[in-house]
Amino acid sequence: MSFGWRSRGVSEREDRIIHAYSGTIGSKRVQSSEAGEAIMARRRKLAVPGAEQGVSRLKAEVMRREGYPVNPERPDDVKYEVAEEMGVPLKPGYNGKLSTEDAGKVGGKIGGSMVREMIRIAQEKLSKRT
Repeated sequence: MSFGWRSRGVSEREDRIIHAYSGTIGSKRVQSSEAGEAIMARRRKLAVPGAEQGVSRLKAEVMRREGYPVNPERPDDVKYEVAEEMGVPLKPGYNGKLSTEDAGKVGGKIGGSMVREMIRIAQEKLSKRT
């Protein structure tokens, strides 16, 4: 019996292990879903150690300017506001049934706004050098 990983070059034995296992394989977090497929979650790390607070502040500031209510103690919660506005059923906790497209809508809105702001800041700093 295969749980969907054989087509991805995984042996039947590995397929069963992935299906039954919930833990870490290499550097990836693996969870078994109800459908029997393993879900790989990325753990994104910032290139600059200790920059998490600065990035959270930037996110809060940018999203506040976009018109979203942002709790300064929990700036990451703004994703739920964005999701609600876009009609995406994102909830705290497990969102394994959320489509990649819907997750991208929320992440793209937040990340796109942050990237635009970082580019604006960089351009401003470069213009002051000349």
